Amino acid sequence: MKLSSLIICSCLLPIAFHSCSPPENPTSTTMDTTYQLVWQDEFEVDGKPDPNHWNFEQGFVRNREDQWYQPENAFCEDGFLIIEARKEQKPNPDYQTGSDDWKKNRDTIQYTSSSLLTRGLHSWQYGRFEIRAKIDTRPGMWPAFWTLGEKGSWPACGEIDIMEYYRGMILANAAWAGPEGKTMWDDVKKNIESFDDPAWANEFHTWRMDWDENTIKLYVDDLLLNQVDLSTTINGDGSGSNPFHHPHYIIVNFAIGGTNGGDPAKTTFPARYLVDYVRVYQKNSK
Repeated sequence: MKLSSLIICSCLLPIAFHSCSPPENPTSTTMDTTYQLVWQDEFEVDGKPDPNHWNFEQGFVRNREDQWYQPENAFCEDGFLIIEARKEQKPNPDYQTGSDDWKKNRDTIQYTSSSLLTRGLHSWQYGRFEIRAKIDTRPGMWPAFWTLGEKGSWPACGEIDIMEYYRGMILANAAWAGPEGKTMWDDVKKNIESFDDPAWANEFHTWRMDWDENTIKLYVDDLLLNQVDLSTTINGDGSGSNPFHHPHYIIVNFAIGGTNGGDPAKTTFPARYLVDYVRVYQKNSK
């Protein structure tokens, strides 16, 4: 998610399957025994997302996106976290006549959605981060699973886009501060048509990050999309810090439109981003 400021279903057909209750100590999708599960949410309890795991963003947040974030659009059902984007009109409580601030010069909210984050609750330095999800790939949809560093403001805090989708492409990115206020990006875009699978958008997929002190590797369904060399990610703001040598927290959000998402005008709503699980593993200390 390319931030302009720091904070933060493809269909509605019945789901024929869902994740069963996890084993006591599930292994990652690659069955790598060097990793141990340290945190998870399997979304097995219907109702609101677990407040011990997730906080929520509120309002218009970034990238001139069309949606107003609110907790009501996220709920757990049948073993999934469902983030539902809705087309609904509501007055913007932050509206100010004549304001130059894009968050305040819209008198009406046209769309609502949710953004969940572990900020203030959980963060991790290094590890394997996984999400199994089904994303809506129709015009205007912008689902993501990403991290931000706890230390400093964006982009010096560091950003890792483990899964980001818009306009037919999945992205695998990292961002940090460059010189003279610039933002440095190591980014990869892959068109979903390149998978040569007409059913790709209707299926669940697993996105994964393997992150250690040397590299960040970003995968979809075990296909390596991007490998970031952390010797190159020193902030150019004079601090000499490396944002990928500090703890990060997770964000799971479903954006609409904005600077990159495309035009949602011809897309029917509601739209859904379905998450089967989110898991974090870290290497055994043995």
